[in-house]
This record gives sequence, C-alpha cells and structure tokens, in this order.
Amino acid sequence: MKRKKVVVTGSNGLLGQKLIKLLVDKKDYEVFGLSRGENRLHSKSGYTYYNIDLAKEVELERLLRAIEPDFLVHTAAMTNVDACELNPGECDRMNVEVVEHLVRILKPMNTHLIHLSTDFVFSGLKGSFYTEQDEPDPVNYYGRSKLRSEEVLQESRISCAILRTVLVYGLVDGNDRSNVVLWVKNSLEQKKDIRVVTDQLRMPTYAEDLAEACWLAIRNRATGVFNVSSSELMSIYDLAMEVARAFDLNTSLIHPVKTEQLSLPARRPANTGLDLSRSAKVLQLPMHSFKERLQVFKNQLLSESDSSD
Repeated sequence: MKRKKVVVTGSNGLLGQKLIKLLVDKKDYEVFGLSRGENRLHSKSGYTYYNIDLAKEVELERLLRAIEPDFLVHTAAMTNVDACELNPGECDRMNVEVVEHLVRILKPMNTHLIHLSTDFVFSGLKGSFYTEQDEPDPVNYYGRSKLRSEEVLQESRISCAILRTVLVYGLVDGNDRSNVVLWVKNSLEQKKDIRVVTDQLRMPTYAEDLAEACWLAIRNRATGVFNVSSSELMSIYDLAMEVARAFDLNTSLIHPVKTEQLSLPARRPANTGLDLSRSAKVLQLPMHSFKERLQVFKNQLLSESDSSD
C-alpha cells in the first residue's frame, strides 16, 4: 500500500521534532520536515528535510506542489507572547499570512491540514473549563493572531483540524530551547531565586502527548476544533513547586507573585482550563496528569544525560 505523505512545518521546534520522530517510527508515512536553517534533529534518516522560510509564498508553493502532501501539520508559529505584542506586523506575517498561503496552496490538492492553536484565544475569565464551542475572546496580540488563523481556516472550508493546546514542555534535540519546566529546573539547579505567578492557571502539555494528538488527527482525518493538554489544572507557581519536588530542588527559591507585579508587555489570561472530553471521545486521546508526565520527562532527561556521558 502506498504510504501517505505528511509534511510537518516547524520541524526544528519542540513539537515538530517529536512529531517527526513519531511519524518515522510508525513507518506508515512518507515524512517531510520544513523549517528554517539546518536540520536540528539528531537523527537524519527516515524523512526528508527542507530549509525554507514559510513566509516566502512562491518557494512554499513550489515545494508543496512538488510533494503533494496528503496531510500537513502546521506547528510553525511566532509563539513568544511579549514579542508578538511588541512586533504585531511580524506576528501577523508568521501566524496569519502563512496560514493564508497554506490554504490557497493546499485546498486544490485536497490536503488535510492540522493546525496548532492555543488556549490564549480565550480571555481566561469564564471561571470554568472552556469547551471548543465557547466564544473566543483573546486579551493579547498573540491570541488574536492565532484566533485569526483559525478563522482563515474555517472560512476557507479546507479539510482541517485545529488543536488548541497549553504551555507545552519537553526536551528538544540539542537541549538548546527552554520552556517553563526546564526554566524552573535549570534556575533552581543554579541556585537562582525565581518569581512565579500564582494567578495564572494552566494545564501544561507534554510535547510527546501533543505529537500523539497530531498523529491521531492524521489517522482519523479528524475535522473541527480539539482541546489538547494534560488533565490537571494548576497555577504556574504550583507547577514550579511540582518541578522542584520532582527533581529534589530547593522550593524556598521559588517566590510567589501576581502577574501585575511582573509588568509584562502583553496581558495574560487568568484561567485557561480546557474541557478535554471531545478529544478523549473523538480522537481517543489518552488523559495524563502533569505529575505523571513530569516523571516521564524526568526519566527522559536522565536517560539523555546518561547517553551523553
């Protein structure tokens, strides 16, 4: 049977790397990774890598027409919330215009597009868990750009799934990218005091679980919007305390603060807890707590450190 072709944009990023590895291991797919610069995955076999700036529409169209993918998972985006607030033009270019290009190029090919979005499309003021049907109301430019990208897809009627996710953490090849879990761990290991907010509630997502959700969306050719995260809602302060305990680090270095004390350029939503029942039912996505996945992540870090010794 002919293998389906899957393109992963942002293949050098955390999710992109995990997804490339997962799809290559499945051996059911012909896999293509698209990202800027040289390929940063340790393993270079089992897939084809292209160095490309997705914002260059002519190059993007030429490449995708040559591949003719059955599926494209769009993980590439500008995700630094404060940078998006300070550089709205660049944010629109990466988060909205690239999606417009993809829709125009892929729709005639009948490619199924899986798009990564964010809990930040919500204001965080609902006071209970958000379903996929709740009305978005972003409070910062990043959230508005991701909502606009969702609208581009929905208005185009292209075959697609939108996965909204939260605070993704994990380990990239080369260990050269940080995320909230690594930031807490590394700071405490260096005996640094850190200030962590108590008034932002999130459901942190292990990158491998998000990659699995992308694969399930491919396998089921799922359509519509899906919430994907861990099953546990907690403050970022509580997250930091869990990380400290898991790695036997000094919790007294973690200092609770309110968001307003940090004077950040972009507003943050307060409580972005997501209702995961649709993903569990339609995608058959397994549910995991943060504490459970943090232990898996710890074991991954230990085995990575052993193999590099």
